[in-house]
Amino acid sequence: MEQLLLQSLEMESLAPALPADIANALAETVIGPLAEINVYPRSITAANHCLYFLGRRDTQKYAGIISTEAHRAGVLGTPRSVRLKDTALHLALAEADTQTSGVFQEALSFLKPQVIGSALSAGCGDRLGLATPGHIQAVRKAGVAPILAQQSVRENERTGRTPADVMADAVWGVFETGWRDGFGADADHLKTPEALAPFVDAGYTFFTIDPGDHVDARADTAATADLEALVEALPWNALESRAADLKRALCRQPLDLDGHPCPLTEAQVHRAAAKYGRVVAHTVGMYRHLKDRLANRPFELEVSVDETDTVTSLAEHIYIATELKRLGVNWISLAPRYVGDFEKGVDYIGDLATFENSFAQHAAVARALGPYKLSLHSGSDKFRIYPIAARHTRGRVHLKTAGTSYLEALRATAMTDPDLFRQIMALAVERYPVDRASYHVSARIDKLPPFRQIPDDTLPELLEDFHAREILHVTYGSVLNHPTLRSAFFAVLKTNVSLYTTLIAKHFDRHLQPFRRP
Repeated sequence: MEQLLLQSLEMESLAPALPADIANALAETVIGPLAEINVYPRSITAANHCLYFLGRRDTQKYAGIISTEAHRAGVLGTPRSVRLKDTALHLALAEADTQTSGVFQEALSFLKPQVIGSALSAGCGDRLGLATPGHIQAVRKAGVAPILAQQSVRENERTGRTPADVMADAVWGVFETGWRDGFGADADHLKTPEALAPFVDAGYTFFTIDPGDHVDARADTAATADLEALVEALPWNALESRAADLKRALCRQPLDLDGHPCPLTEAQVHRAAAKYGRVVAHTVGMYRHLKDRLANRPFELEVSVDETDTVTSLAEHIYIATELKRLGVNWISLAPRYVGDFEKGVDYIGDLATFENSFAQHAAVARALGPYKLSLHSGSDKFRIYPIAARHTRGRVHLKTAGTSYLEALRATAMTDPDLFRQIMALAVERYPVDRASYHVSARIDKLPPFRQIPDDTLPELLEDFHAREILHVTYGSVLNHPTLRSAFFAVLKTNVSLYTTLIAKHFDRHLQPFRRP
């Protein structure tokens, strides 16, 4: 093993990943003793005349570099001298934090996020920064392209993290597991140009524009005269068009949807424009600002209109896509507001036949005007509709999850520290009336099972209860900002990290299984 390590230091370009048995032996018998940490075998990587690795001492993770040249190891800090088979080596160790992650990203290209393209993909939100190893276990099995750094501005504000922190946590998860097949990074639900900068600076590749504040819901019920006034009042300069152009652009030639023409009436077009015209204008502005900010860096755009009170009709979808296309916007996926209810952390609520009929039409529009992927926002735990989505999109779909990984962390806590879980549940109940305000949920505190009386051995079953899941899902910010519960929560998870990883992998396998190709 010593000779293998020395030979690895001769590699200039990225060496292939080591076979599992060799990596295990190298970690246990050579690198671990040298660095005085427990090394993750899959992290061991030879490149640039260095050996890079990640390990753990107690609950703290450390990144390390070994080289025959002090300046190469010294990018982590002052290295110490070690000897191996009469060869002088230099070893540097540093905490695996946000700053250190940038050093490793510069050295190892597979740690930098990439554009995903049209491949079947899943966004794996991680509010705690501990879930990526479990996510990767699931995507390895499913063959799905992962977006591993994914948090919204809202989530970052409530968790006290920055886009760079989220990126770093994903990077260390990728490195720990030896994942080299690429991953994306999603700056989720961006509402203003000012919000873009920290995500751009942190190297994100996927940007979800949320123009929901610009939806004019009055259009759904406006009388004809009022509707015309709403259309005339649209920002036509930003739209680079005129009201008179709408009919000519959208009514002249029916859109072909898998062999079925879909004609639009003038009334449908006017209503769609009145409702979404400002959405289009805002999205175009955000897209052009992003292009300027990124210069020649490749990126992907998702357009999200899902967080609205009213369903996106077929005509409205056609209007949005046609107008964005006319104005030169390139996007990879679009998230309409689908029929039915996509509440947080629970299964789809609504009639499946109605959903399937509507979703099939949206999928046909995405093929005709793209092709681009349909995105399932608030997609966590929507097990009833996954087969439908997989079937009708023909693989052009993006599943976006967030809070469900946090719920699995709570499941791990209920299994290992029931008293702490009950304290978290009590705080969630207290904070739910306030914290629910910015989320689409319908859970009721009076329907919650008596969690204080539930026996320890059955307490994890509370994570299957509709009301408990939603209450816990939306109160994460209060828990993670609590002066004592936060530290206790993280201590339990870091002590039981293998359990948490197993739970995440199992839960995400259930999410991804319906999307697997034969």
